Amino acid sequence: MAWFKREPKRKPALIKIHLLIRGRIGDGWHDVDERLAIPVGTTLGGLVALADARGLPLGFALTHSPHLAQTLMLNGERCPIERDRDRVLADGDELYLLAPLAGG
Repeated sequence: MAWFKREPKRKPALIKIHLLIRGRIGDGWHDVDERLAIPVGTTLGGLVALADARGLPLGFALTHSPHLAQTLMLNGERCPIERDRDRVLADGDELYLLAPLAGG
């Protein structure tokens, strides 16, 4: 009988990103400023699912205010979700979703 040394279970490698959502989306005001630890290799589309699972309204915002899907910003660069859904996120990325304000 051979003896095998068990390898310790490894935690998945994580990166940290900054998610900022501000403004009126749908019928409510949202103010999210979170630093999230996500698995290495997470795509922009995958982040939407992860954020929703954590109770953050990223998917809600993109669905209920479709113009926001075109004005999503990643590290200061416009990053439309449909075009960049498969873009892999990197450690330190900053994702901004700022709903426009109007007043008078």
